[in-house]
Amino acid sequence: MELKTRIDSAIQQNIARARVAPAPDQLARALDYACFPGGARVRPTILMSVALACGDDRPAVADAAAAALEIIHCASLVHDDLPCFDNADIRRGKPSVHRAFSEPLAVLTGDSLIILAFDILTRAATHEPQRALGLLSLLAQQTGMPNGICAGQGWESEQSIDLSAYHRSKTGALFVAATQMGAVAAGHDAEPWYELGARIGEAYQVADDLRDALYDEKTLGKPAGQDDLHGRPSAVEQFGIKGAIQRLNDILSGAIASIPSCPGEAILAQLVRKQAEALTPVTPAVAKA
Repeated sequence: MELKTRIDSAIQQNIARARVAPAPDQLARALDYACFPGGARVRPTILMSVALACGDDRPAVADAAAAALEIIHCASLVHDDLPCFDNADIRRGKPSVHRAFSEPLAVLTGDSLIILAFDILTRAATHEPQRALGLLSLLAQQTGMPNGICAGQGWESEQSIDLSAYHRSKTGALFVAATQMGAVAAGHDAEPWYELGARIGEAYQVADDLRDALYDEKTLGKPAGQDDLHGRPSAVEQFGIKGAIQRLNDILSGAIASIPSCPGEAILAQLVRKQAEALTPVTPAVAKA
């Protein structure tokens, strides 16, 4: 089974469980709308790839971890798009949840998805209690305060912003969760996988900053130019276009070098290289400009 199929199946099964009657119909539909069709599923793909590289001896646990991680990510997008934050009308090429269902339902959708993600991991305890406990802890750390995605959103309300901490929380946190949860799902220690996740997350943020500056709304599938519009810190603002591209390449080289020793190390390195190519948001002509 292809990874995307495996990931989507795990997410769909859990969303379906949350939509069982007599659930309120609009909120039930909003849960599915927020998660499907999905984007690139980058974070759960990394998680699954690490689990496979480490042996993937408990596929049901890896499936639960991947579904929980992606559902948390989808919840964060629903909340990010709200008028009180980015006020974005478009997400993944279609109306954002608050535009399609209303602002109150969007708040409830994000909240419900967050709770569902943690419920998924508690259910995984029937297979591997110790691994499930580790997964719950990792996801909580990278979702909340002081260093999770909630902290990342919180930095945008500060007068003085620590760019490194901001990027580490807003984007890097769920990539750290991806690599560490993938290892734990397969029975390996989390700590050696922190650096890989942090580097991939940093690269993704720099790439996202470049896309926001260089692409239009149609290409992105969401509003463009948001960093400049909202006065957010970005790699483009700090380094310029060429400097940000060089920064991206340096980070990705470091990510490949940081992969811990594991049975699937070579295959995982190929995946990171493939992700690196997908991340690069500019053509060679732009890079030389």
